[in-house]
Amino acid sequence: MRIFSFFDRSTRAFRFSKITLVFAVSTGGLVAYSESKPYGGSSSVDSSQVEAKKKRVVVLGTGWAGTSFFKNLDCSLYDVQVVSPLNYFAFTPLLPSVTCGTVEARSVVEPIRNIIRKKNGEIQFWEAECIKIDAANKRVHCRSNDSTIVKGKEEFLVDYDYLVIAIGAQVNTFNTPGVMEHCHFLKEIEDAQKIRRSVIDCFERASLPNLSEDERKTALHFVIVGGGPTGVEFAAELHDFFCEDLVEIYPTVKDLVKITVIQSGDHILNMFDERISSFAEQKFQRDGIDVKIGQRVISVSDKAITTKAKANGQISSVPYGMVIWSTGIRIRPVVMDFMQQIGQNNRRALATDEWLRVEGCDGIYALGDCGTIHQRKVMEDISAIFNVADEDKSGTLTVKEFQDVIDDIIVRYPQVEHYLKSRHMNDVVDLLNDSKGDERKESIELDIEGFKSALSHVDSQMKNLPATAQVASQQGVYLARCFNHMKDCEDNPEGPLRFRESGRHQFQPFRYKHFGQFAPLGGEQAAAELPGDWVSIGHSTQWLWYSVYASKQVSWRTRALVVSDWTRRFIFGRDSSRI
Repeated sequence: MRIFSFFDRSTRAFRFSKITLVFAVSTGGLVAYSESKPYGGSSSVDSSQVEAKKKRVVVLGTGWAGTSFFKNLDCSLYDVQVVSPLNYFAFTPLLPSVTCGTVEARSVVEPIRNIIRKKNGEIQFWEAECIKIDAANKRVHCRSNDSTIVKGKEEFLVDYDYLVIAIGAQVNTFNTPGVMEHCHFLKEIEDAQKIRRSVIDCFERASLPNLSEDERKTALHFVIVGGGPTGVEFAAELHDFFCEDLVEIYPTVKDLVKITVIQSGDHILNMFDERISSFAEQKFQRDGIDVKIGQRVISVSDKAITTKAKANGQISSVPYGMVIWSTGIRIRPVVMDFMQQIGQNNRRALATDEWLRVEGCDGIYALGDCGTIHQRKVMEDISAIFNVADEDKSGTLTVKEFQDVIDDIIVRYPQVEHYLKSRHMNDVVDLLNDSKGDERKESIELDIEGFKSALSHVDSQMKNLPATAQVASQQGVYLARCFNHMKDCEDNPEGPLRFRESGRHQFQPFRYKHFGQFAPLGGEQAAAELPGDWVSIGHSTQWLWYSVYASKQVSWRTRALVVSDWTRRFIFGRDSSRI
């Protein structure tokens, strides 16, 4: 069907006739025009009224959490606006591979506007940084990264109905002197590119004819501070880069290269199963990678790194050519300022409830590394749980009464399920009998004190979720589903019982499902910790790593590029240029 228009001679502009409005309504659209509005002319109707029925959702950040959220969001239901200083999504687990040219930087990034284009233009994106969150007035202050913008125009305001904070975190230096000035970080694509150039610079510098033997050794001493997954994977990548590629290009300095990993804890990869940690340490020892455990860095100068042994307090200083700092994360200044506004001081991240809503705020959610779920304790609600379970109000709780509400309890308080698994209990009968110290009895009854005793140790199983891409991605998908079904669940809530109130919660709370984690160790070997307490180590695990990381790419474009980079590396080796 055509849209008819006519030319108005008095205003020298095209006007749309009423048939345009009839056409839009007949097709079920939400389009509305002011009557006889000039094309390109002024209008008395504010543009925001065009989507008056839609709530505005503002997303801060284009990392794992933010991108997963708006990719899975039904954008036809909301006015979606994304603000981020980065106009791309980066597959951060492959950053260590970028540092040594195993894959190229462009192969692991997807432009945000490519992702938005697939959403039929229903998302607006601004390349800018959020500098302040004004929760009282429901707006965020943003600043453009473009230095060429006229002064006074670089800052703008964005109003919101719902705000999704997913801006991640920054590297934690623990206020160690000299770290910011002399260390490299591995958090963003730009960091990986700088490291790649610096590695080659170290080899080129060591090849100069006017350097002494000690100066060459210093230039080729690579120090990695932090024995977590990022630090260990970079050490393995660097070792492979040297042994497989650089040793033939720089034969005169092949015996001078040294890689050192400094870890403050007792083992590297201490968040993995101890079998993986032990295997990694043994492999690094065979490869000649020096692992110093129980060492804390106290300062970094332009020539040396100073450490202090935790066991005896001995201080030592080691010269270096390049230092990589990979010791953890902390919240960004804009989040810290927001936390002070809402009274969440002295926290490591924004505290949210189990539905990812920032505590004490209306319509604000925090995802990924910038937020942490404040899981409610069972013992805080123990009396309310007992009263709901005690249907006959007898003052005692039977096994059947407890079984009637156990599903809601496990969903609302996941530490209960973790406690049952840790104690190898099959069901609530085992839990109640355990509190009595009796053999298994189906007819046991408990009063309120016995019920408290049965659940007294449950809260000890509460753990914070790790700051990983896997957690952030799942949170983004979960919140998008909640937004997609928000209206449907207003009348028919699908969540667990409200033990302190009547009815049910609107949604099921967020539940993280762990799919395992990998630790590439170099030499085409990797270790994996899989669900069900499965541990896999060796060459076959490396091929599993290849398949999983290829499948998890954000688009077919990046998937093809990454696989082609791996193939190129197998055939031609890594590129040794500093580009």
